[in-house]
Amino acid sequence: MTPLLCVRALRKRFGGLVATDDVSLDLYPGEIHALIGPNGAGKTTLIAQLMGQLAPDGGEILLAGQRIERLSAPERVRLGLGRTFQITQLLPDFTALENVALAVQAHEGHSFRFLRTASREARLNAPARALLEQAGLADKAKTRVSALSQGERKELELAIARAGAPKVLLLDEPMAGLGPGESAEMVEQLRRLKGEVAMLLVEHDMDAVFALADRISVLVYGRVVATGAPEAIRDDPAVRAAYLGEGDA
Repeated sequence: MTPLLCVRALRKRFGGLVATDDVSLDLYPGEIHALIGPNGAGKTTLIAQLMGQLAPDGGEILLAGQRIERLSAPERVRLGLGRTFQITQLLPDFTALENVALAVQAHEGHSFRFLRTASREARLNAPARALLEQAGLADKAKTRVSALSQGERKELELAIARAGAPKVLLLDEPMAGLGPGESAEMVEQLRRLKGEVAMLLVEHDMDAVFALADRISVLVYGRVVATGAPEAIRDDPAVRAAYLGEGDA
């Protein structure tokens, strides 16, 4: 099977700090590929390079066989990339429906000139409501984002990321800040999407990672030290020593 997202020897330095060190990984259609590692390992920096918010110093990024490392973030979105953020990026004074309708509007190539009317247009309203329903937020359509719980905001951001029907979703710690019940609901949300869209999942919640991932890559000091099935990664002594904090004293 041909990878949908292919990363080859991606490099990024900030002065003497190596953020990504010849990172290579593949993401296949319908797969959830988890990227784990300690704080400061370079995970969010890698996501930013994949999305076009940070230029790499070297290497290649291919989406469906097309080189994209020199393209802008909007160009990558049009080709099928979407992402969520560790800290939600929402419009707090707008309703859940307005936030999703604006995302639908943006993916149709329109500006935000008429912010408050977006959710009243049928061509935007219908797909926005469908996305909210799929996210379990149908009853929150008219609720302002500022009144939503952290878990509901994360679910809303996932709905917004799906507004452009992306081929690949880059998920930056979707469980961050969530309680056990909210995390369980997010796991179910992502499980329902599995097979529909390929996902690169950056996450510290190891229960969620092992529940969702088809494969796992471990990033330590900007370098991928292991890639494999969840069981192989769980049992890898080098991974347990480098990331899970185990090994000889």
